[in-house]
Amino acid sequence: MNTAGKITSFTAALAASFGAAYGLGSAVGPMGGTGPVPRAGHTDSAERQGEEGGGDHAESVAGGLQVSEGGYTLDLLTPRLKAARAGELRFAVRDGSGRPVTSYQREHGKELHLILASRDLATYRHLHPARAADGTWSTPVSLPAAGDYRLFADFTPGTGNAPDLTLGADLAVAGTYEPAELPEPARTATVDGYTVTLNGNLRPGAAADLTFHVSRGGRPVTDLRPYLGAYGHLVALRAGDLAHLHVHPDGEPGDGSTEPGPGVSFSATAPSSAAYRLFLDFEHDGTVRTAAFTVRAGASPAAPQQAESTYGHGEGGHGH
Repeated sequence: MNTAGKITSFTAALAASFGAAYGLGSAVGPMGGTGPVPRAGHTDSAERQGEEGGGDHAESVAGGLQVSEGGYTLDLLTPRLKAARAGELRFAVRDGSGRPVTSYQREHGKELHLILASRDLATYRHLHPARAADGTWSTPVSLPAAGDYRLFADFTPGTGNAPDLTLGADLAVAGTYEPAELPEPARTATVDGYTVTLNGNLRPGAAADLTFHVSRGGRPVTDLRPYLGAYGHLVALRAGDLAHLHVHPDGEPGDGSTEPGPGVSFSATAPSSAAYRLFLDFEHDGTVRTAAFTVRAGASPAAPQQAESTYGHGEGGHGH
């Protein structure tokens, strides 16, 4: 699956790019039904998850909740870090024989996407670690707050018709722990002077359109830059268990029909009725920013509240 054919993941481990920040968002969980069973990790917009028909909902399987799947295991070699201190996160993906995987398919310009989120969804990082010849991945990281974190590795092994996978593992960060409250649902978020407005609602077990409009100083932004092969990158995490839904936009730069803003659209299926946190990454003026939202799958649209986002990004651990 290449960038052109794949317009994206739960990584409903809605799992996060993740350098602490705050914005609005909320997540969803599994819902049974008839029809095909789409994986809630990678989602091509072309293959709309949970096509509607006869009032039935297709069941979505949340990604990132398992450390092993499809014969592959996420081996976290750094299970503990200290809050507010620079450290190195190391891990490997192992096959059924226990050997580290050293061949991957590139998706959105990378062999592996790493999402890191705190259990209270107050801290989020989207990292792109470096792989050594022996298959060990590493990235520098500094997490601002103590607590329990979930790490998500989003990848496709480079062997034959290997499946797209999102594997998850727990990370402990030592220090004084004060869990944050999940922000209330809201339709707008602000970050670095940008205002992002969300149109659309997540629906349990059925595909839904989500469109984010980006503006600055009251004017629509119409010159977004491609980030990871798209004008926006969306990660959704379900509150409670951090099931990960990782989706990509409807369309991509250079396809002849997708505009570089102000709207960035996605198709996403919530695996269940629940609160989710949505993290939208977008690039403008040479900087990647994250707007965060809390939403409830199946709920009525939230009132037009607004919150400030300060989430960070990492490229090999370095901020953009």
